Amino acid sequence: MSVPLRQQLAVGSYLIKQKLKGVKKYPLVLMLEPLFRCNLACAGCGKIDYPDDILDKRLSVKECLDAVDECGAPMVSIPGGEPLIHKEMPQIVEGIVARKKFVYLCTNALLLRKRINDYTPSPYLTFSVHLDGSKDRHDASVCQEGVFDIAVEAIKLALSKGFRVTVNCTLFQGETPDEVADFLDYAMELGVEGVTIAPGFSYERAPKQDVFIKGADVKNLFRGIFKIGKNRKWKLNHSSLYLDFLAGNQNYNCTPWGNPTRNVFGWQKPCYLLADEGNADSFQELLDTTPWDKYGTVKNPKCANCMAHCGYEATAVEDTLANPLKALWASIRGPKTSGDMVVEPVPQFSEGIKTTIADIPVKIES
Repeated sequence: MSVPLRQQLAVGSYLIKQKLKGVKKYPLVLMLEPLFRCNLACAGCGKIDYPDDILDKRLSVKECLDAVDECGAPMVSIPGGEPLIHKEMPQIVEGIVARKKFVYLCTNALLLRKRINDYTPSPYLTFSVHLDGSKDRHDASVCQEGVFDIAVEAIKLALSKGFRVTVNCTLFQGETPDEVADFLDYAMELGVEGVTIAPGFSYERAPKQDVFIKGADVKNLFRGIFKIGKNRKWKLNHSSLYLDFLAGNQNYNCTPWGNPTRNVFGWQKPCYLLADEGNADSFQELLDTTPWDKYGTVKNPKCANCMAHCGYEATAVEDTLANPLKALWASIRGPKTSGDMVVEPVPQFSEGIKTTIADIPVKIES
């Protein structure tokens, strides 16, 4: 794992406190979306098709900081939209850093060179720059030429100024293990702290639906990537058990309250990825009124192909706490890349909900 020791200790202390207090549902990362407006129109994005009156909405500095305080998570991820469009983003970040919360400011980096002097390097601040693969792959993903080069130059600038920088990579249809491996090599050459990598979630609102990887294809892709990676020193910003899950070796349910979302509509039920399930007025109301048993890969077709880190990393962390030796072994040996994958439970969707065979996860033997 590429996370600095200071952050590991802070998050570990938080987790232990939750366990000692007997808290069953606690947040690990607050997903704070102060706006949906973006300066790109990516093929796999489910955020940008709202009408202009919604895209023009912004959370205020106070609303953002109140959400941080109310939630209490040790880490805050600020996605969007494009956060750097928000004129008060420097004040929002400053307030989160002052609370000694670790903030990951997600950005496509188009505005980073222009806005970088609005921010101060801190061990609590990381620019998480979106790069969905190599130059051609990334520019195709964001539907605009030249974005990759701009993002790379912004990464180099941020690193030269002493900022923590990570790369957030989302994988879509058509990826090959060799291509992804070459990209991860390149990211390491750039000198970023680490890479967050996960399959794209099939947003209902996304303008293109044929770009998403599903089911066994995801696990086979990651097995291929990790097989190559056994001989390379990649710094992946994930727990060892989440990576093992991506390779089809762990049978996890998602932990949607682990990454609760606060956006312009309120606290989004049940998670960051499902936007049409209702909203709550407070974090506690989100915990108390969300029908958590309604969601999950075997319970809801909307969740059937999800393996996103915002749903499953918290599960992997829970498993790490419960089974530290298993997590240590997974960290030492890396994800298993051969043999049978875990057998997944048969989906039990509610009556009247239609699905297809392609939506149902299956056991695959490599």
